[in-house]
Amino acid sequence: MELNADFTKRVIVHSDKLEWQASPMKGVDRRMLDRIGDEVARATSIVRYAPGSKFSAHTHSGGEEFIVLDGVFQDEHGDFPTGTYVRNPPTTSHTPGSDEGCTIFVKLWQFDMGDRTQFRKNMIAELGNPVDGCATAILHKDEREVVTYSHLDANATLRSEVSGGTELLIISGSIVIAGEDCGRNAWVRLPEGEPLMAVAGAQGAKVWMKTGHLAFAKAPNTV
Repeated sequence: MELNADFTKRVIVHSDKLEWQASPMKGVDRRMLDRIGDEVARATSIVRYAPGSKFSAHTHSGGEEFIVLDGVFQDEHGDFPTGTYVRNPPTTSHTPGSDEGCTIFVKLWQFDMGDRTQFRKNMIAELGNPVDGCATAILHKDEREVVTYSHLDANATLRSEVSGGTELLIISGSIVIAGEDCGRNAWVRLPEGEPLMAVAGAQGAKVWMKTGHLAFAKAPNTV
């Protein structure tokens, strides 16, 4: 399966307008944003766990990172409440689920295969002082990518000219990118060479962003 697999093109997906699709595990549904592969895939998705649902135990051969968008995600390593950012690098394993239900934004098979750094962070607790109406937390940084979380005041501007592409998830509020209004759970991917200029709406915005990583985008069997 290929979905939004051309990394040279701008993509904007208003994910709240997508239908939920069942995963192989009962009670776990997803909205696919990009994908190369079938059940083993380089994939970006929003995944919803019904209360009491669990996924079977598995190893992340290509790594996994996710944000808890609502509810509490759980596995044998602990509880992960709303606003938690998690990186599970290649070779890590767990049995995920949620007693009360939760929704996560998750990326699979997009790690450096030599990365073994596993962590979780409270994104709000990592925020720095605002500059020109934008407070930002650096969640992760290496030679391949930079991952950030930002709070934008109303009408504040978020800019980036970093090479290697840009990807954003609008967690709350809204921003305008390339003349298009992007609200809650909108997902945006800008290709190499396209600078970002995003302006927050009247309610401000909370935005997760990753830059530089598209230069390394490959299918799972070629990572």
